[in-house]
Amino acid sequence: MSDNRTLRIALAGGGAFGAKHAAALRRIEGVEVAAVVSSSRERARKFAAEQGVGRAAGSLEEVLAMDDVDAVVLATPTQLHAEQTLACLAAGKHVQTEIPLADSLAGAEACAAAQERTGLVAMAGHTRRFNPSHQWVRRRIEAGEFGIQQMDVQTYFFRRTNLNALGQPRSWTDHLLWHHAAHTVDLFAYQTGSPVVRAHAVQGPVHPVLGIAMDMSIQLRAANGAICTLSLSFNNDGPLGTFFRYIGDTGTYLARYDDLFTGREEPIDVSGVDVSTDGIELQDREFVAAIREGREPNGSLAQVLPCYRVLADLERQLAADA
Repeated sequence: MSDNRTLRIALAGGGAFGAKHAAALRRIEGVEVAAVVSSSRERARKFAAEQGVGRAAGSLEEVLAMDDVDAVVLATPTQLHAEQTLACLAAGKHVQTEIPLADSLAGAEACAAAQERTGLVAMAGHTRRFNPSHQWVRRRIEAGEFGIQQMDVQTYFFRRTNLNALGQPRSWTDHLLWHHAAHTVDLFAYQTGSPVVRAHAVQGPVHPVLGIAMDMSIQLRAANGAICTLSLSFNNDGPLGTFFRYIGDTGTYLARYDDLFTGREEPIDVSGVDVSTDGIELQDREFVAAIREGREPNGSLAQVLPCYRVLADLERQLAADA
């Protein structure tokens, strides 16, 4: 497509992250949210009205049949990601799939193979690659000014009932390993520039109703010797979110989403790192730019596939321990 033509993107998913993407896409010049789809046509119409989108679809299949839709952003339940990614690529649409790309290695590998076959732009929403806080650290690493010795990461939520980030009931169950750990496993390898060569995990009891482990601990080691310790919980009644401590050879940094601090809690100005301080917007800008420039995006399916291989290995460990 030419650089000056409006890129028409459909948005699948009317939940918390669908709203984040809708807001981000509105801030990107030359982009139009052409249609939205949710779990029902009624919910899609409500979401479209809230987001100022003119067209609500009753199904993803309806969206994929639209000739004037160039690309799709999938912010749908995890269990649908692989199947829907494959459907988008088969329909000739560029696709960005919110994390995780799949909830199995077979699903992730099938998606990566389909992207290679079609040559379309396909990326996964590994937002930590784009948060200004993590970009700032990466630039210091690339300049040879900082080397990671250890990453200490806490991913904490209070989700003893099945609610989304807006406190609304979910029709699907979130997962500490395949969703939340994916952020850190990918970021660790990305920031160290070194593949994960050793991984170990233990988990707490499985919730009797939700059917998932509510607490998990993961240890990683990269080929270059850097290590990562990741603690995850849905039982944490306190500050919520993911907090990254970079312990390096020339300093310590604390990254909290788009904000960054020194190890002594002194704020670091990241406002000039990129054109926005919103990681989701920067992720969407990369998707749009890759389509316009006909190139592989940061966070392409090929780039993130090693993360899903590590997750599959950890899943086998946890199953064996159980």
